[in-house]
Amino acid sequence: MSERHPIIAITGSSGAGTTSVTRTFGNIFRREGVRAATIEGDSFHRFDRQEMKLRAAEAEKAGNKNFSHFGPENNLFTELETLFAQYASNGTGKHRKYLHNAEEAAPYRQEPGTFTPWEDVREGTDLLFYEGLHGAVVTPEVNIARHPDLLIGVVPVINLEWIQKLWRDKSQRGYSTEAVTDTILRRMPDYVNYICPQFGHTHVNFQRVPCVDTSNPFIAREIPAPDESMVVIRFAQPKGIDFQYLRSMINDSFMSRANTIVVPGGKMELAMQLIFTPFVWRMMERKKNAS
Repeated sequence: MSERHPIIAITGSSGAGTTSVTRTFGNIFRREGVRAATIEGDSFHRFDRQEMKLRAAEAEKAGNKNFSHFGPENNLFTELETLFAQYASNGTGKHRKYLHNAEEAAPYRQEPGTFTPWEDVREGTDLLFYEGLHGAVVTPEVNIARHPDLLIGVVPVINLEWIQKLWRDKSQRGYSTEAVTDTILRRMPDYVNYICPQFGHTHVNFQRVPCVDTSNPFIAREIPAPDESMVVIRFAQPKGIDFQYLRSMINDSFMSRANTIVVPGGKMELAMQLIFTPFVWRMMERKKNAS
């Protein structure tokens, strides 16, 4: 953790909704004039898209049916922790981009599914903002969770997570239901061992819970809308959180536990704005005082 060079990390599995949280923080940064160095977790995968397919095929031939993007063998955990530690120390570090599609790849004249060269984090940023799979990973070799000043988990209940992944991979990436189902099954051990434990290290967790039937996610025709869900927000350390103010600002919210507030799904972004804007203010004030 660092007063001069703070880090905010959003962690959650693919399809969990971390992208919408990133958009919310982008709005906060623009409004408050915060210069953020944005890091995508996909850029710390070990292999590009084509090599990952080859490695997965080789692993399956060798009898490994649980080869996935969630585990340590397919990610650069050490390099990610080095970036966090170096940025917290002096505001620098190495990063790259993963080019998801043709639109992202075109400016770099590269193929989709490849990485850009490693480069230095731009100078003069106010904080580092990470969004990806492994912002709070702890293994015998690394402890990434110890570095962020604000660590946020985003996770829907598991059936909703699967619905969101199925919808995205089928409609946006052209995969079949069978192919997505195979991916879900293959990565389940790594999900249990490397994704779920992260939510025990976070400062705040957001979990979306649908209020409609999601009992069979593999036949769902659409993702439950925000207004068809509730969001459970849990604070690891609730001291200093003005729950009374949050409830007065968010209609139909309620406290389910002393450290947990539940809000309508359609008010998730509002809740994030109300909760995290003061966090960002305090970070920038501490940074100013430490300079």
